[in-house]
Amino acid sequence: MQIAKFVSIVGIVAMSAVLIYGFTVGDFALDGAELVQNPWGVVSLVDLYVGFILFSGWIVYREKSIARSIVWVVLMMVLGFFTASLYTLLAINASKGDWKIFWMGQRADG
Repeated sequence: MQIAKFVSIVGIVAMSAVLIYGFTVGDFALDGAELVQNPWGVVSLVDLYVGFILFSGWIVYREKSIARSIVWVVLMMVLGFFTASLYTLLAINASKGDWKIFWMGQRADG
């Protein structure tokens, strides 16, 4: 579980750095328009959002609260794998080393 925690922390740091870079240096509308004009840009976006949806499915499954699920999913769609890294780190800490609780959350109890 220590490796998963390390990877989550690296993900948070890396995504924080690139999000700050993108928001401060990039032009979202201009850069996004260029991205969707490139066929591989479209492929990359579809691939990315399929990953977001799959990860969001895990979040919705783990969380018993619809409101919490909605907040996490919206954050996932906006901030991407920064959110996934943060959620994973929080899930690791909450599970206290129990993989069943990590994967299933509050549903692990039945």
